[in-house]
Amino acid sequence: MKFVSDFSGCLISLLSFETLFDLPLKTRRIQEIGDLSAQPEFWTDNRKARALSSEKSRLEAELAEFQELDRGFNDAQTLFELAQEEKDDSVMAEVSALVEGLDLKFEQVEFHKMLSEEQDSRNAIVTINAGAGGTESQDWAQMLFRMYQNWAKDKGFKADVIDVLPGEEAGLKNVTMTITGSYAYGLLKSEAGVHRLVRISPFDSNARRHTSFTSVFVTPEVNDDFEVVINPADVRVDVYRSGGKGGQGVNTTDSAVRLTHGPSGLVVTCQQERSQIKNKDLAMKVLRSRLYERHLEEERKKQATIEDSKKDIAWGSQIRSYVLHPYKMVKDHRTGHVVGSAEKTLDGDLDGFMKAFLTCRITGEWARGGASDDV
Repeated sequence: MKFVSDFSGCLISLLSFETLFDLPLKTRRIQEIGDLSAQPEFWTDNRKARALSSEKSRLEAELAEFQELDRGFNDAQTLFELAQEEKDDSVMAEVSALVEGLDLKFEQVEFHKMLSEEQDSRNAIVTINAGAGGTESQDWAQMLFRMYQNWAKDKGFKADVIDVLPGEEAGLKNVTMTITGSYAYGLLKSEAGVHRLVRISPFDSNARRHTSFTSVFVTPEVNDDFEVVINPADVRVDVYRSGGKGGQGVNTTDSAVRLTHGPSGLVVTCQQERSQIKNKDLAMKVLRSRLYERHLEEERKKQATIEDSKKDIAWGSQIRSYVLHPYKMVKDHRTGHVVGSAEKTLDGDLDGFMKAFLTCRITGEWARGGASDDV
């Protein structure tokens, strides 16, 4: 009975996805862009041409995704009918495996359909800043850095460090990295905010319980498709020697770059590359991304109504607590999502928190109340 139920569920999911995908509209749009790209003047406006090409690639990927689900369902249905006719248990077992695989694919597609904002498909720029508390917070910043690196690795994404400032004794004062992968920003935007750690400090000889805070800032990587105008006269460029421990070329040339954007007050540094030119290009990309995110945030504030449930998702608020003592638990205070395995979360298992966040954004049903002293 369970198999029949799963098979029926796949059929219902496929039919609902056909409506959700709006295949005729997407097919027409792909054809329209294809016709436009065949015209000689298509590449006259490079920015517009790249935007249309990107839209076409995204629509083709969505169409291919549905077609793969459709083929999988048809294969399972054909095998199911064959197994019934021949009363072959081995074929029925094969059908059951196919249906289970389809269930997982439907869940993945449904999850990705939550990522519908224009910038969700972009790469992400993640900055982690240790809060007040010296070594405690700096160690916590490094733990979060490791958590996001593990998450990116598990997803098959690439994590590249742009700038890092180590702590005096341990940990990191701050670090900025680019995470490259499909829908990296759409997934990681759930992480923006203040993260709280409660534990017995490894740096306290009296083994007392400590609470540390570290902030995470996430922006979409901005490519040339986005119009972010920066007046060169508004940007002060400072160069200095890269910091680090040894290594050929380290501390021998003024290759590190600091950009200060006067109108916004934003400061971006980059010292990852040995080339000053490359560091300046990377720093400018981060600056453009942060200015774009600031623009998006202003637009959200204009459109948003004042609701208590939405105050919890503002930058600077405490979004999540990681408790390692006297019990182990991780709780997201915006969504109410809780897991009992803090170690798994710190090892990069963040999908549950991300899915809960995206679901709440769609439904508007945020958890009420902030963090208590107990979590």
